[in-house]
Amino acid sequence: MTQSAPPATAGPDEIREAVERILSAGSLPPIVQAGHPALRQQAAEFHGQLSAEQLGRLIEVMRQVMHEAPGVGLAAPQLGIPLQLAVLEDLYDVDPDAAALRHRSPLEFLAILNPRYTPQGAGLAAFYEGCLSLNGLQAVVARPDTVLLEYVTPDGAAEQRVFSGWQARIVQHETDHLNGILYIDRAQLRSLSSNAEYAAHWAEAGIGRASAGLGFDAGPAGISLG
Repeated sequence: MTQSAPPATAGPDEIREAVERILSAGSLPPIVQAGHPALRQQAAEFHGQLSAEQLGRLIEVMRQVMHEAPGVGLAAPQLGIPLQLAVLEDLYDVDPDAAALRHRSPLEFLAILNPRYTPQGAGLAAFYEGCLSLNGLQAVVARPDTVLLEYVTPDGAAEQRVFSGWQARIVQHETDHLNGILYIDRAQLRSLSSNAEYAAHWAEAGIGRASAGLGFDAGPAGISLG
């Protein structure tokens, strides 16, 4: 079976129209779900398609949607906008033991444009993760535990920053969105659980119980094996 080529990158007019629809709506937009074409499209790099004022307003809307969900990250394609823009923030109170095992530390709000990440070292960490665009599901994904992120800030500055632990997971998850990749593409599919079944059977800081009960390992899977 041959695999189809990904949809073409959106042009500037398409991006501006999508943004203007959201900015003029007067209410927060819905988060699109798996099956929406924007989630499988290679998002366009930001090269001034939006004015500074439009970009700032869009970032603020994305931040509000992320908080409302609630979540720790949101990519523009999740609002149907095929643009390489994401917002990140993780300031939630979490169980100290779970935070320690997952190396989860607070992440102040950050908006990133045109991000690229590079694994630093060979270390991997495997944990359950979910996505606001696959409501009610989560699965185990093994990801590099430290990455170097190269990105552009909203004011146009090129930045590099190293992220590790849970912050590295957030960075990779949101950057993947901008390349038409969902976490299930990298997941151990035998681990896939509804939120209700996860809470009933597998809720713990690690994945040991789920791994034994559902029959999966902690290694990379899906496109991560390529």
